[in-house]
Amino acid sequence: MPIIPVEWLPPIMFAVLVVFMVSGFPVAFALAANGLLFGYVAIEQGLMTTALLQALPERIFGIMSNDTLLAIPFFTFMGLVLERSGMAEDLLETIGQLFGRVRGGLAYAVILVGALLAATTGVVAASVISMGLISLPVMLKYGYSKSVSTGVIAASGTLAQILPPSLVLIVMADQLGVSVGAMYQGALLPALMLVALFIAYVFLVTRFQRNALPALPLEACHYDEPGSGPRIMKAVVFVLLPPLVLVFLVLGTIFLGVATPTEGGAMGAIGALLIAASKKRLSLSMLKQALNSTTKLSCFVLFILIGSTVFGLTFRAVEGDLWVEHLMGSLPGGELGFLIAVQILIFVLGFFLDFFEIAFIVIPLLVPVADKLGIDLVWFGVMIAMNMQTSFLTPPFGFSLFYLKSVTPKAIKTLEIYKGSVPFILMQLLMVVLIFVFPELVSRDKQVEYEDSPLQLELPAQGYGNEQPFTPQFNPQFTQ
Repeated sequence: MPIIPVEWLPPIMFAVLVVFMVSGFPVAFALAANGLLFGYVAIEQGLMTTALLQALPERIFGIMSNDTLLAIPFFTFMGLVLERSGMAEDLLETIGQLFGRVRGGLAYAVILVGALLAATTGVVAASVISMGLISLPVMLKYGYSKSVSTGVIAASGTLAQILPPSLVLIVMADQLGVSVGAMYQGALLPALMLVALFIAYVFLVTRFQRNALPALPLEACHYDEPGSGPRIMKAVVFVLLPPLVLVFLVLGTIFLGVATPTEGGAMGAIGALLIAASKKRLSLSMLKQALNSTTKLSCFVLFILIGSTVFGLTFRAVEGDLWVEHLMGSLPGGELGFLIAVQILIFVLGFFLDFFEIAFIVIPLLVPVADKLGIDLVWFGVMIAMNMQTSFLTPPFGFSLFYLKSVTPKAIKTLEIYKGSVPFILMQLLMVVLIFVFPELVSRDKQVEYEDSPLQLELPAQGYGNEQPFTPQFNPQFTQ
């Protein structure tokens, strides 16, 4: 006779996980410890066998062998090398000069540079910190509003999470069981529309708050000097050409089907090294820093994924997937009610969790329900990714806000940064609504929509959270 009723185990397991995380326990270890703890409880109650846990090494090996996840260190390394090569500084200085005499010109420059950095680096921290250090002092010097300036910088830095090549999209593709190329293609147009919304917001601010974003004085814009126009245009071409070539090298080859996302990431990493070398900024110390940071982030992601695998194995053994399916499937409104509830849930969780935690803990629980309701998983993933992007800007734990605060002068209060982020949060939510109302915004090539790696074909239940009820294939005796 079970000590704990079977139907109570899934909600208790989820509640204990929340307690683990609120207590400050590392997420990866909280997931694994929770899975092993309730795995022991389930075995004692006869709900699962020890043979099921013997499949964990094979599932972990499957994670470590996943070619799709190999794109994460490649894109991270590429972004860090570009950031340390001074590309952000060159872009901001050159484009700032180009738009300086326009009211709000520096804000336009920050948004455009943020989009370019997003399309070449894919790393939020690097983008926000670089632009905060370089552009914020100039914006404050010439009388820009503190809240608007900080909001523009923080929001532009978060574009790295929705504009391909994005780590969020790689993780989402893995959790949803769709190809990274399909996620990249689907997210491209909504991401560009979000950039356009940011630019439109700055334009409206310059019209209704004319003193908030003034034009730079004549003496601050060197291109107005005699003969400087052609020099500035040559500088613009020289500065813009390398990142644009790199964008085509990475994204163009992926969209054209010439390269996989992992191969595109590898080419991007090589391209970043070549750009750094061309600027004579490639050094052994810079390489060590980039490799060290890349290793840390990659290990962080993989350990969370391994922890979520342990958690997911036990959670499904105690029929947690059926509990979630019943809970979410019984919402009023059917598919519409499910989609609205999911977006509200993701937005609220964004106040407290970062996108990796949301992706590895929550998304695997929602995918089976979405799949059963017949929801397009690429569209579903892009909409969630756009919503998850708000987690970088939502107080009190928005990571972009903390990144920016770490490099701002003491004169700028945290409340002003929070205030500046609010309009951009609303614009991101507006994009979620637009994607929801107009699914055709998520365009893609059907031929790459559901590509699977050879590993995924051999091991469909490797434990990323999107598997069917567990039936190991490598050893027939490991059956549930």
